[in-house]
Amino acid sequence: MSFQAYLDNIEAKTGKTPQQFIDEAAARGFGKDTKAGEIVQWLANEYGLGRGHAMALVHIIKHGAQISDKHVNSGGAHSDESGTLRLSGKE
Repeated sequence: MSFQAYLDNIEAKTGKTPQQFIDEAAARGFGKDTKAGEIVQWLANEYGLGRGHAMALVHIIKHGAQISDKHVNSGGAHSDESGTLRLSGKE
């Protein structure tokens, strides 16, 4: 499953776009220096997200929309079409 597909699945499950999660995390004081476990725990408690989906959100909360070029058009199971994730939602 691509990184973008993870984010799209999270949106389908929660009704929140990736950007809304970033904004909510910032309002809670979470950012690039926050430990991943703290964010994962919040996402599990508030939204019932499992570790894999939570870690996708950890990445965008801490690093923004850019992902490694090694996953762009790699042809593998985690291949993405772009090195920039869509954070505004599926539509």
